[in-house]
This record gives sequence, structure tokens and C-alpha cells, in this order.
Amino acid sequence: METRLGTSAIRLCLTSQLPGTQEFSFVNSIYSKVPFCLKFDIMAGETFKYQFFNVSFPEEHVAHVEINRQDKLNAFIEEMWLSMGKIFNRLSHDPNVRVIVLTGAGEKAYTAGLDVQAASEGMLSDSGDDPARKANNNRRYILEFQDCVSAIEKCEKPVITVLHGYAFGLAIDMSLCCDIRLCAATTQFCVKEVDIGVAADIGTLSRLPKAVASASWVKDVSLTARVFDAAEALRVGFVSSVHHDKQAAVKAALTLATKIASKSPVAVLGTKELINYSRDHSVADGLNYTAAWNSAMIQTNDVKGAFLSGLQKRKPTFEKL
Repeated sequence: METRLGTSAIRLCLTSQLPGTQEFSFVNSIYSKVPFCLKFDIMAGETFKYQFFNVSFPEEHVAHVEINRQDKLNAFIEEMWLSMGKIFNRLSHDPNVRVIVLTGAGEKAYTAGLDVQAASEGMLSDSGDDPARKANNNRRYILEFQDCVSAIEKCEKPVITVLHGYAFGLAIDMSLCCDIRLCAATTQFCVKEVDIGVAADIGTLSRLPKAVASASWVKDVSLTARVFDAAEALRVGFVSSVHHDKQAAVKAALTLATKIASKSPVAVLGTKELINYSRDHSVADGLNYTAAWNSAMIQTNDVKGAFLSGLQKRKPTFEKL
């Protein structure tokens, strides 16, 4: 007879029974056969509860973060970016996670950007404060917002994002913080901020010129706020691949994430760190930093493990980071 126990039930049983008892042994025997994605949820899933985000673990060492405010096209309010910063800071240091996939819930939008109505009732409202004091408060607010979005880029683990539907405004800021961008063929992109009377201030104007080769194109889409499609995004290098629909793109992202997760986490950490550092520094500075980094990291046991697995023609396994 097949035994079916929900993750919450297994968690409750494990925590309510004393090790060494017959009951504990029975539940533990079931737990040992649970797939990794459910096992991780049993031990950690309860701690990843956020109102506007779904966090799951679909493959070994892979986390899936899904923006979930579908009724508002996944548009962001303050609570959402604060939560997002916390999620990526936690996943960055989670030893069970090696790669993260970021998506938006529903079929209509990755995110339509900032919820302008909510923002108009907050920072954008006229508080009547002294102009200098109001400016300083605005500066603090913007910096905090930037830090929450930059948590994606600062995350030690590679982040793969799948864009679909509407990907406006904040969607560009967020996706530029990700390491790899995929999209559905029907995705519509837009650097929207000039249409609401501001210059983009959460990262697009700093990161987009470094993400694509054409400064002319960056200014074109940033100054006009025109919508561009997936084919154009692929042509300029904003995304690395385009897929038939969202489902196909998410599947491709999870396949890619699983492949990266199978590599040495020390090597993956270093590769992301060194590429990001070199992007913002000269070639000479990048080479010097790489030498300093690898003088320490090359001492890892992962190097020996990778060499031996190649000689023995077996899949390598690596310790948690």
C-alpha cells in the first residue's frame, strides 16, 4: 500500500518524535525516500513565506523565486522590494542553494514595474517638508530601493531570470541584476520611466550600457520609452535566448540551472565574482584581482575532485558552500 504524507505532516512527525523511538524510525524511513525538492521544503520551506513571492526548490541545489501579484500584473509596492532583498540575501548564504531562477507568476506579465498609484501615495506625494529635508528623505528611500534590487546582483549564487509578457520599468532594472536572461517570444520590454516624468534610478541607466554593445540603442530605448520585442532584445544581446512561450523558457532556465548546480560551487562563485568585478574595472585590475582570488580558491578540494571524476569517468560531487 502506498503511503502518502504531506510535507507539513512529515515535518510535524519528525519534530514531535524522539530519536530512537519506533515512530521516529518509521517517519525517518519515509523522509529518506522523499525527493530533494520536497525534502528541502520540509526542512526549510516554512521559513520562506512571503506575501508576494513564492519560493520553491524544484531541483537539487536550485531555488525558484516567483513574483506573485498577478492581479496587479506583478507591479511592485514597497513591501515587495523589501521582501525581495531579504529573499536574495538569505539564498545567497544558503548552503543548500547553488543557482536561483527568478520568474513572474501568471501569463500576462513578468512585472509591469512600479505600482505608480501606490508610489504616488508614498514618496511621490507632496509632504510639505522643507525641500532640503525632503530631498534627503527621497535620497535615503531611493538608496534603500536600489539596495534591495542590487541584492540580486550581489547574491553569491548565479541568478537566471525568465521574462515574459509585460517587462516594463523595474523589470529592466531587476533583470539587469541577473546573470543570465531568457525570455518568451511574446515578451514586450520597455524602459518606461521617462513616461512618468523621471529618469530611471534603480539601476537601468547604470547597468544597461554595460550589458549591451550599443550606446546608441541604450539611449534610443531609454529616451523614448518605446516598447521593443524579444527579437530585438536578442539582437542587441539583452537576452541570451528566446523561447516559444513562458513554459518553454522556464523549462530551459531550470535545465540550465541544474547544469550549473552540478559544477563546483567554489568555481561558480569565483566565476560570477570575477566577471562582475572585471566588468567595472580595467583588464589589468581584473587580472590582478583574479590572481589574488585564485591564489586562495585554487586550494579547494573541488579541483582534485573534478580531476579525479574526469579520469574515472564519473559525475563529480561537491561539498556544500
